[in-house]
Amino acid sequence: MTKTFRFLKHYPVLSTTIVVGLVGLLLWALSFPDATRYLFTAYAIIIVVWQAVDMVKEMLAGKFGLDILAVVAIIATLLVGEYVASWIIILMITGGEALEDFAARRAKRDLSALLDNAPTRAHLLVGEDIREIAASEVAIGDVLLVRPSELVPVDGELLSDAGAFDQSSLTGESIPVEKVAGDEVFSGTLNGQRAVKIRATATTATSQYQQIVDLVAGAEEDQAPTVRLADRYAVPFTVLSLTIAGIAWAVSGNPTRFAEVLVLATPCPLLIAAPVAFISGMSRSAKNKVVVKNGAVLENLSRAGSVYFDKTGTLTQGHPQIARIEPAAEAALDETELLQLAASAEQYSSHVLAAALITEAKTRGIELSSSDEAHEEATNGVTARLNGRKVIVGKLAYVKQFAPSANVAHVEPGETAIYVAVDGMFAGALIARDELRVNARATVETLRRSGVERVALVTGDAQETADSIAEQTGIDTVHAQCLPADKVEIVAQANPRPIIMVGDGVNDAPALARADVGIAMGARGATVASQAADAVILTDDISRVAAVVEISKRTMRVALQSIWIGIALSVILMLIAAFGLIPVTAGALTQEVVDLVAILAALRALKGTRKEDEALAAVSARVMSASAKPEPALV
Repeated sequence: MTKTFRFLKHYPVLSTTIVVGLVGLLLWALSFPDATRYLFTAYAIIIVVWQAVDMVKEMLAGKFGLDILAVVAIIATLLVGEYVASWIIILMITGGEALEDFAARRAKRDLSALLDNAPTRAHLLVGEDIREIAASEVAIGDVLLVRPSELVPVDGELLSDAGAFDQSSLTGESIPVEKVAGDEVFSGTLNGQRAVKIRATATTATSQYQQIVDLVAGAEEDQAPTVRLADRYAVPFTVLSLTIAGIAWAVSGNPTRFAEVLVLATPCPLLIAAPVAFISGMSRSAKNKVVVKNGAVLENLSRAGSVYFDKTGTLTQGHPQIARIEPAAEAALDETELLQLAASAEQYSSHVLAAALITEAKTRGIELSSSDEAHEEATNGVTARLNGRKVIVGKLAYVKQFAPSANVAHVEPGETAIYVAVDGMFAGALIARDELRVNARATVETLRRSGVERVALVTGDAQETADSIAEQTGIDTVHAQCLPADKVEIVAQANPRPIIMVGDGVNDAPALARADVGIAMGARGATVASQAADAVILTDDISRVAAVVEISKRTMRVALQSIWIGIALSVILMLIAAFGLIPVTAGALTQEVVDLVAILAALRALKGTRKEDEALAAVSARVMSASAKPEPALV
C-alpha cells in the first residue's frame, strides 16, 4: 500500500484522475448520476484544454505528434454523451505516461547503478588524527585512510606497502588487483581486508569514477530519437484513424460510431513502446560494461557498415615494453645513458610509449632527471632540456627536424621505434613492442558475422607495424602514419556508413567525434576520448564492441516490432469498432490492454530471446576462448 501511495504521489495528474473516478463512482452509487456526469465532463474539458494548448505549441513548432488523436477522441466521446469513456481515455493517457516513466526507470536501474555507488565520504589524516570529510572536499595532496571494504573516494597513490582492490566497477575484472606502494589506485574501487593510506592525486570531479558517473548521467538525460521516429508515424496513423472513424459515421449515420473508433486509436502504444525499448537496450549495454550516451547511437550501431580501429591500446594491450635499445655510434652513449635521457624527457609526455620508457628505466634502477623547460607536440614527440642538454624524443620525422642524420631503425613486425636526438645529434632508437590483444581477431571476425562490411585499421604507427597487426587480426584495410587530422579525413570519407570508430587516446578524440558512432576504450580513464565518444567501454575488453553491436541490433528490432504491434492492434480493433461491435466504454477499456501489450513487447529489449541469448553467449565464448583471463558471458 505504501509503494502504491508513493507511486501515485509521484504522478499527480494520474492521481487526480483516479480520485475523480472514485468520487464519480461514489456519486453514482448514491444515486446522483447527473453529478457524476457533470464531474467527469468538467474534468474532461480541463484535460482537453490542457492537452490542446500543448498540441498547438507543438504544431506551431512544426511538430505533429499523436496528441491530436487523444484530444479528438475525448471531444468525440463528450459530444455523444459517453462521459465515462472520456474519463477512461484520460485515465489511459495519464496512466500510459506514468507507466512509460515507471518502465523507463525500471529499465535504467542497471544503467544508473554507478550513481548509487559513488563514494561520498573520505577519512582525512591530519597528523595522528582522522577526520571524516565529504569526498568533494578532498584536495590534491591530502593523505587519506581507506578502511577495509570501503570505496576509494578519489584517485590517488598508494602509500601503504601493499593492498588489494576490487576494480570490477571500473574495469570488469572479477579478481581483486594487488598493488604496492607507489601504484595508482582509482576512485570507486573497493578496498580489501586491510586499511591503507593513499595520497590524493585528483579531486572527485576529475577522478576516474566521477568521469564514468558523468557519462552515465549524460546517458540518462539524453532522449532516445525513436520517440521522434514514433512521431513520424503520427500523421499517417492520425489520417488513417480519422478516415476509418469518418467512414464508419458516414455509412452508419450514427455519430457514436465515430467515437467508438477513435477511442481505439489513442496513441499510447506508439508513445510508450519506442522509448522503453531504447532505454532497455541502453540498460542492457550498461550491464555489459558499455555506456551508450543516447538512443541514436543504438540505431546507428544496429546498421553499422564499417568499423575503424585505432591500434595502440585498442587492438593491442596498450602496455608496450622496451624490447631493445640501439644507441647511435656517433652519439657515444651507452644503453643506460640513452635510456636515462629518453625516459627523463618522456616524463613530460602523455603518450603511452612514454610509460614504457619510464617503466624500463625504473626497472633498471636508473634515476631520472627533471627539467624546467619541456614541451610536448601532440602525436609527434617531446623536447626537454636536461642538465644543459637539449633532448628530443619521438617519431623519426619529428626528431629528424633537429638531427638530420637520424635514420630508420630496423623493427620487426609489431614493433615501434622511438627516436632520440641530443644537442642536434642523432643519439639512437629504443624499440618497443605492444602485444596484440588475445581476443582482437575473434572480435573482428564476430563483427563481420554481424553484418559489418568493412573493418579497417587507422593508426599513427609505421606502415610495417600496422600491416603486421592487420595481418594478425584479419583486417584488410590499413591506414598508417596518420596524424589526428588524417584520421578525421579518413573517417569522414569512409564507406559504407554508418561508420564506427574505436579508439582510446587523445589523438583519437577528433576521429571519434567525427564518426557516426565513436566508441572509446574508457577503462583506463581516456577522458578526452570518452567525452568525444558516443559510447564508452568501461572494461579493458575489445570484444565489447562486437557485443554492443549485437545488443543494438536486438534493440532496434524490438523497438520497431513494438511500434508495429501497437499500430496493428489499434487498426484491427478500429475496423471491428467501425461495424459497431465494440461499445465506446468497452473500446476505451480494450485500449488499456493494447498499452500493456506494447510495454511488455518493448521491455523485451532488456534481454534477448533464448535463441538470441545463446547466439550472444556464443559471441562471448568465441571472443573469450583465447583469453587467458576470461570474463563472464554476455547476457
